[in-house]
Amino acid sequence: MADRIHPDDSPPATSKHSKATQPPMSPEKPIPQPGTYVIQIPKDQIYHVPPPENAPRYAHLSKRKAGRSTCCRCCCCLLITILFLLLAAAIASAVLYFVFKPDSPNYSLDNVAIKGFNLTSSSPLSPEFDVTVRAHNPNDKIGLYYEKGSSVKVYYEDINVCSGALPVFYQPTNNVTVFKTALKGSGLELTNATLKALSDEQNKGTVPFTLKLRAPVKIKVGSIKTWKITVKVTCKITVDKLTAASKIASKDCDYGVILW
Repeated sequence: MADRIHPDDSPPATSKHSKATQPPMSPEKPIPQPGTYVIQIPKDQIYHVPPPENAPRYAHLSKRKAGRSTCCRCCCCLLITILFLLLAAAIASAVLYFVFKPDSPNYSLDNVAIKGFNLTSSSPLSPEFDVTVRAHNPNDKIGLYYEKGSSVKVYYEDINVCSGALPVFYQPTNNVTVFKTALKGSGLELTNATLKALSDEQNKGTVPFTLKLRAPVKIKVGSIKTWKITVKVTCKITVDKLTAASKIASKDCDYGVILW
C-alpha cells in the first residue's frame, strides 16, 4: 500500500520572489569582569567634580569668573549712569536754548596805531600796537563776564610781534562795548630779508598782520553764572603804514567759542 502524505507534514512552500526575514542582530552587551558592578545613573544626577590634584586650579578659575562677572556688572552700571547724565545734559541744553535763544557775540577791529618799527636799523625792535576792539553782545537775556587770563597777540607771518591782554569787565545784554588795549613787544630781531619785505609792503600800502584774541568768559543767565568758556577771535588785517597814523586797509575777522 502506498504511503499517505499528510498536508501537515509537508514543508511550507516558499516563493522564489520572497526573502526570508531574520530578526536584527542586537549588539552584544559587554560582560563585566568578575568582582565588578555596573551602576546606571541618570545624566541629570551626574556632578563633575575635579580630581584632587586639579582642585586648586578649579577654585582659582571659579574666583576669576566671579570677579569678571562683578566687574562686568560695575561697568554696565557706570555706562548706564554716564548715558543718563549725557541725556539729562542734552535735555537741559535744549531747554535753555529754546528759552533764552543764545546768540554768539561778535567782534571787530576799529583802529590800530603802530609805533616802534624802525626798518632802517638792524638793532632789536620794540613795536607797539594800540588796538581798538568793538565787542557786541546781541543777546536779550544773557550777560558776559570777561575774566582774567585773556591774551591778544599780533603776528607778522609766523613771527609774534607783540602781545597783551583784554581788560576785565562785564558786558550787559544788548550792549556794544568799545575798548582799547595796548600790545607791546621787545627785543624783536628781524632778518634783513624780513625788514626788506616789510619796507616793500609799506611802500605799497599793504602790510599784512594777523591778530589772535583768546578771552575766558562766563555767561550770566538770570542770577546764574556758567563755567568759563573761551572766546576766540582771529582777524587778518592790512594796514597802510607802520606809524601811529596807520589806517586799516582791509580786515577779515572770524570768531567762535570753546565750551570746555
